[in-house]
Formats: sequence, C-alpha cells, structure tokens
Amino acid sequence: MNINELTIGQAKELAAMFGNNTTSNEGLSSMIGEKVIVRTYSCGVHYGELVEKNGTEVILKQSRMFYYWKTTDGGISLNEIANNGVHGDSKLCAAVDRQWLDAIGIIPCTKK
Repeated sequence: MNINELTIGQAKELAAMFGNNTTSNEGLSSMIGEKVIVRTYSCGVHYGELVEKNGTEVILKQSRMFYYWKTTDGGISLNEIANNGVHGDSKLCAAVDRQWLDAIGIIPCTKK
C-alpha cells in the first residue's frame, strides 16, 4: 500500500483504527456552542459560550469572570453552579465580547 495514494475513505478507516475518528461529534470539541464554566490556572473562573478549542486554549463569547460565587442552595461547587445556577449574592464581572483563556477545566452548563 502506498500511503501517498490513499483515498479519503481509506485514510478515515486508518484513523478510526488508531482511535482518531475525525467524523465523530463527541470528545474534546463536543461542547463548542454550549454555555460553559471554564477554570484557569491564572485568570480565575469564567462563564460564556465556548466558540473555539485547541488543546488547552479556548475562546469564550460573552465571557464573564466570576469574582465571588455561591450556588442557588448556598454551596460553592462550580459543578453545582453549572447544574443549578448562581445565587443572587454572587459577583460576576461585566461580559466581554470574546476572551482567550488557557483552560484547566471546562464544565458544560444546563439551561437553568
């Protein structure tokens, strides 16, 4: 087999054999377009719509930084906030149109 003469179908079959299914909508980029909470090493915690992801780099649209947060039931877990929303006593900064962040964690949010 000459690798330079592979058809696109054959290349996809090879990629699937090695666990790199390029046609899948699942995996690391599956949250693009969703509202997410992003934790970073040095920029804190942010909420917004995930529009791009490349490795640990993400771009959020309408990004708001969390300054202080509580969950609707008084807890402090970001997972709880992603599921149930923030309490009125929480402090979030004004939104910026787009923001680049180096993410260490991305949590998808429910519609709540």
